[in-house]
Amino acid sequence: MEQNDTARMAALLQQIRDNQATQLERQAEALALQKEQLDLMRVQFERAARLQDRAEELQTRGMGIMTTARRSLAVVLPIVILLIIYLSWLLFR
Repeated sequence: MEQNDTARMAALLQQIRDNQATQLERQAEALALQKEQLDLMRVQFERAARLQDRAEELQTRGMGIMTTARRSLAVVLPIVILLIIYLSWLLFR
């Protein structure tokens, strides 16, 4: 009976060792997958940062254009109004 128990224990220990090796392989695969995902996230983060920088640059340019347009409107609008008044005066005189 002792020999039978010893053989069973040896078989169980071998099975445990095999299962541990399988588990280590799976952990290595999971770690590799996590590293790939981390690399992908880094690339996406860098891309998002570049897009954000470009958006800020475009907003700055747009703000400059709007400022120029407001200044131009402040000068052009009174001139247009004066010209309309002058034209009306010429027509109805």
